[in-house]
Amino acid sequence: MERRLLLLLRFASLSLLFSAFAINLAGSQGIGVNYGMKGDDLPSPSQVISLYKSRNITKLRLFYPDANALSALKNSGIGVILGTYNEDLQSLAGDTSAATSWVHTNVAPYASAVDFRCIDVGNEVIPGDSANYVLPAMRNIAAALHAAGFNIPVSTAVSTAVLGTSYPPSQGAFSDQASQVLGPIISFLASNGSPLLVNVYPYFAYSGNPGEVRLDYSLFQASGVVVQDGSLGYSNLFDAMVDSVYSALQRLGGSGVDVVVSETGWPSAGGETGATVDNAKIYNNNLVKHVNKAAGTPKFPGKPLEVYMFAMFNEDQKPVGTERNFGMFYPDMTEVYHVDF
Repeated sequence: MERRLLLLLRFASLSLLFSAFAINLAGSQGIGVNYGMKGDDLPSPSQVISLYKSRNITKLRLFYPDANALSALKNSGIGVILGTYNEDLQSLAGDTSAATSWVHTNVAPYASAVDFRCIDVGNEVIPGDSANYVLPAMRNIAAALHAAGFNIPVSTAVSTAVLGTSYPPSQGAFSDQASQVLGPIISFLASNGSPLLVNVYPYFAYSGNPGEVRLDYSLFQASGVVVQDGSLGYSNLFDAMVDSVYSALQRLGGSGVDVVVSETGWPSAGGETGATVDNAKIYNNNLVKHVNKAAGTPKFPGKPLEVYMFAMFNEDQKPVGTERNFGMFYPDMTEVYHVDF
């Protein structure tokens, strides 16, 4: 989300405006929800995990290690993507002992009772000043996990701002700047059977250009094909964005690398175009139905997709506006709107 403006630029071309170590990670379809903690009034982790379980949410993304949350996740049956702090990337990249310590502190005490699906090394730092730390940090974390006897995939999360070309989906390509960093990372992912984590937000493409990016296309409500790309027809922007990333991966030698959608969502308030409770409810419920149909995308029909919705709660420590209003629940655990999982 931090690269929202870059994403808008990437998806502002006329074409897009018209549309607007475990290989089985991405192969396991289903919906998870991001558990963000940037709020001063959030419920306790044990209450949060109980809420996940009561709503049949079986996967969770934790942006950084939190001992209380990890303890609450023990024996919960909830699969977890665990992230590192972006500010720790330099030390994790330059010091193998820092990576070893990170694993011993944040994974080892919980691994017997927590289903770690993936370790996310860096969130939306490519391209950027910290981008060159990502791959060395990934390698060091992977080596530390292996040395400790843990077979957990290691990846990094990127926004769609890494795309230099995004339309049509078959022509998706990473920007030159992003490719310099992502090329070796994709080779690492391919050699280890790990997916690429991608944050996918049709909302920002729509809200930046509501006159030309169709709302029904963004909300999974279009009645037919909106974008024809050769033999492939797209009726929703989410699939188009995911397939653009798949095309970009193929162009950079990552045809065997799967995509896990590590964030997607729609704000219910915040004063920007389209940020309403009704639209958020429509997007997220249609997203769940779309993923649970296991229909895949036009580029890969029938291929299960793993998706993590953003987010569980509205978070009042984020910048004023839509950033605070992506939650499905208020901090008191009442619903902003209902999602049927």
